[in-house]
Amino acid sequence: MKIDDTLNKTAGLTNTASPQQVRTDKAPDRAISTPTPSSNVQISTLSTQLQAMQSTQASNAVFETKKVEEIKLAISEGRFQVNSEKVADGLLETVKDLLNARKR
Repeated sequence: MKIDDTLNKTAGLTNTASPQQVRTDKAPDRAISTPTPSSNVQISTLSTQLQAMQSTQASNAVFETKKVEEIKLAISEGRFQVNSEKVADGLLETVKDLLNARKR
């Protein structure tokens, strides 16, 4: 790849790239070194707090597995009945909340 000085020859433009920023197609001759683990690594208090929150979150279920299994069984047996009025009321409340949040 040919690198020339056309930017410096153009009026009003300057070449601000340092020699390290010039890109070439050649691979670097040096090997990439990986950092070695150090026994001096300190875990911040934020990291410790995050780990505590993750363990607390993992123990709290987002939903009740037993209840889900009961609903699945009721659906498969044909015993599950949907209360359409309750569903409609829930949808209307959600829409109201969304519209109010949009106005803010």
